[in-house]
Amino acid sequence: MSRPCKIGIQLPEVEREVAWPEVIAMACRAEAAGFDSLWVGDHLLYDLPGGVTRGPWEAWTSLAAIAAVTTRIELGPLVASTSFHAPAMLAKQAATVDAISGGRLIVGLGAGWNEREYRAFGFEYDRRVSRFAEAFTIIKTLLREGRIDFAGEFYRVENCVLDPAPVRAGGPPLMIGSVGERMLSIGLPHVDAWNVWWSQSANTAAGFAAVKDRVGERCAAVGRDPASVEATAAVYVQLDGGGGRVMGSYHRDQIAPIRGSSQEIAEQLEQFARAGASHLQLVVDPINQASIESLGEVLELLDRGDIQT
Repeated sequence: MSRPCKIGIQLPEVEREVAWPEVIAMACRAEAAGFDSLWVGDHLLYDLPGGVTRGPWEAWTSLAAIAAVTTRIELGPLVASTSFHAPAMLAKQAATVDAISGGRLIVGLGAGWNEREYRAFGFEYDRRVSRFAEAFTIIKTLLREGRIDFAGEFYRVENCVLDPAPVRAGGPPLMIGSVGERMLSIGLPHVDAWNVWWSQSANTAAGFAAVKDRVGERCAAVGRDPASVEATAAVYVQLDGGGGRVMGSYHRDQIAPIRGSSQEIAEQLEQFARAGASHLQLVVDPINQASIESLGEVLELLDRGDIQT
């Protein structure tokens, strides 16, 4: 039997303070456990309950280091904010990480949302989707064609050449990390995949299916066959010892995580695959090596097709 869809895992963000050696150990453990992909959030800081301000390690340098110590597993940002780097520089970073990994990078892109980190680090917060549209044009053109001249309202590049070129012809796959109507209109004509965050699908296969239907309609509206764009979803999983995901204020609604035995978790993940998900990114509570090892049994059940229906 084969796995019904790819299964990835997101490394810690600000759930707790994590020293860099532990991040590397978790990445290597996830590869050994059989995960298909590793993901890092692209954030700079959050204000947390109790007056604590905490930030994760920087995304692109983290991905480069993880790429250097792994050999098989795919990796990417979930998702990279195009506001945090000049777009041509982001394309350069992506091409470099893809080369370090030997062609394992998935370039997830979004417009960002957390105003606090924008203000703290000096980035413009207004008109983020309009800024994203220009940045996306520059990034995807450089990664796919290697050269661009562009003069927009927010960004300007003159005879920009991406050299060395990406290691894969046509560049690494692009994924848009939004299901907003305007963002989909910008990304769907060009991307290889789209992603929905767990709170926007209610963290259920039925909720994901409803989002997939809506994105499919948007694909048709922009002239894409929905089957030509991979449907992916972040899924929130809580294991023993989990006390709730600690993050910023983006999602205030209470969404139930997937819980249960390895068998029960595997069954729920397979439901997402049956609903049309080609790739799932697990957001795990707690996120540590023990959780990664525990989820290895879930992967084995999915691989064997040993799912009760």
